[in-house]
Amino acid sequence: MIRCKRVYDTPDSNDGYRVLVDRLWPRGIKKADLPYDEWAKTLTPSRELRTELHSDVIDFTEFTHRYLAELACQQPTAQALASLSKTQTVTLLYADRDTQQNHALVLADYLRSLAH
Repeated sequence: MIRCKRVYDTPDSNDGYRVLVDRLWPRGIKKADLPYDEWAKTLTPSRELRTELHSDVIDFTEFTHRYLAELACQQPTAQALASLSKTQTVTLLYADRDTQQNHALVLADYLRSLAH
């Protein structure tokens, strides 16, 4: 199982293996205060792609398309997480305020597709 959760939400025992999927450390959180098992920087959107999305140069559909292309170049790392999700819960941690359209949701779908 793969879940997504904001880093600011309270951790719980159902989170399983917790993976930070932001390129930058989340604001307002000390490293010692965030329980996580892995920081998967290589699975995050490139700085350029993230900047284009947040400055409205591209829409979320275009972002998703381009982010999936970036993820295809990181398949070994992604495959490792996808394989792990077959035996335990993997929770992707992100800082974005938008819980409906963010890179963690795209990544979660990508990992699910690799797990099948």
